[in-house]
Amino acid sequence: MVNIKNYFIEQGIKKVAVDEYLASKFWRAGYAGVDLIRTPLGTRVIIYAARPGLIIGRRGQTLRTIQLVIEKLFGIENPQITVVEAENPDLNARIVAFNIALALERGIHFRRAGFIALRRVMAAGAIGCEIVISGKLVAERARYEKLKMGKVYKSGEQSFRLVDRAVAHVLLKPGMYGIEVLITRPGLTADHVEIVQKEQEVSQQSLKS
Repeated sequence: MVNIKNYFIEQGIKKVAVDEYLASKFWRAGYAGVDLIRTPLGTRVIIYAARPGLIIGRRGQTLRTIQLVIEKLFGIENPQITVVEAENPDLNARIVAFNIALALERGIHFRRAGFIALRRVMAAGAIGCEIVISGKLVAERARYEKLKMGKVYKSGEQSFRLVDRAVAHVLLKPGMYGIEVLITRPGLTADHVEIVQKEQEVSQQSLKS
């Protein structure tokens, strides 16, 4: 008899391993995450990315390679892969972090890349965003630059429910750079205040209009 607890632990470890593999290979495609769903015919693998075409490859060649690796290396039976475009990529911390890493790789100044990403995240409707870029930014000694806008919760129930966090790394000539992104996604917060007009005030305003 299969131990239920051990079964779910093994499935969770397997998902993390697949996720790390895909993130290391397809970060330039804006990889956002993966879901593994068991079906009677095998395992359905749903890959989320900002640029699905880079994962599918020419005539599906890259997709067939991924299928072979997932089956042989991670022991997932009959993987059926679907690549889906990620919803709201500017509110996905992993995609934002990978986009900043890609911008740094192209030679864009770290502060410019960070501010562009910060403005895009806030324009997408986020409550808050924090971006930390670390490495040899302006000198031989490593340091970090923190950019922040809006509210970013670091503790409490809201940090688990609303905050999306991701870390990306990119190797440049000066050395390894790290990018940490925290995004407070839209949602009802504990400190949310909404002013509700009384029915009498509303009726008086309607009469005046």
